[in-house]
Amino acid sequence: MASIGTPAETRDYILERLVGETGEPEQVISATRATAEKAVARILQGLSDALGVSLEVDIKTVDLARLVDGRPDAASHSAVVLGAAATSPDIVLLSMDASAIALIVAMAFGGDAEAPVDALDRDPSPIELELARTVLTVVAESIGDKDEQSFAVKLPLAAPISGPDIRRMTVRDTPAVRVVFTVSTSASQGEISLVVPQRAMSKHGGDAIVAGTSAERDLWGARFGGEVMRASVEVIATIAGPQMTLGALSRLNVGSVLALDAEARTNVHLSARDKTLFTCEFGRHGQNYSVRLREPFKANNDLVDELLPANRK
Repeated sequence: MASIGTPAETRDYILERLVGETGEPEQVISATRATAEKAVARILQGLSDALGVSLEVDIKTVDLARLVDGRPDAASHSAVVLGAAATSPDIVLLSMDASAIALIVAMAFGGDAEAPVDALDRDPSPIELELARTVLTVVAESIGDKDEQSFAVKLPLAAPISGPDIRRMTVRDTPAVRVVFTVSTSASQGEISLVVPQRAMSKHGGDAIVAGTSAERDLWGARFGGEVMRASVEVIATIAGPQMTLGALSRLNVGSVLALDAEARTNVHLSARDKTLFTCEFGRHGQNYSVRLREPFKANNDLVDELLPANRK
């Protein structure tokens, strides 16, 4: 059984899952937006220099995320690449959707900016992936800072991947911030997504974000002390049910009994505010039913479990 850690570490873990790594979500978003706004002009110039294309670039959204959530769906026909820096093997996760790839390819090969461009309905070809790498390199250079080694993305970027290969991409589950840029002409639009770990953005954003010094951790504790720490949060323990066909599900009636898998009692998820916090095991303590914490929940674990032959139905 894995150790959860000290009470302080457990508290920090729960807070991180609920509000992010720094405890200052508004400041994280504000600093990230400021960085993204500075990057827009660089992206425009970079696309013009690298591909000779002229597009509109805007910021669509800036929000908190998990780094692993920046990995697009394998069926989306997107292109994705993980960028490294001197201080981190995964400083940024970059992706282009099928519409952005099609638009860039059309404009790079002399397409009419006034004509609509259909999104790819297949995985990108090697040539399209190479053009996607050029675009994502421009975005990475525009966000990073060569004079600031903590955030300078190592170049050249690896070749972007797409399709089934995306499922095999290993990405940490860590607090992050996501920026979605739109690239467009008057007739078509696509999206480029950039996801950066909060810790990396806090270093890049300077004083705008609370970082990890001792004094700042004390400030973290103060902010979550008092009334905030006494606020009520509903906690839900969920037991995994059996797999059923739609036909079997339609035949359920009041009083029907479902048989649980043998592993169900040891695969209970404890969550709060739609965030899964711990993997637990179900049992009894005296006359009461109980849930015992087993280990902190890691989203990647579920993916691995699903891939194991022993767990397939």
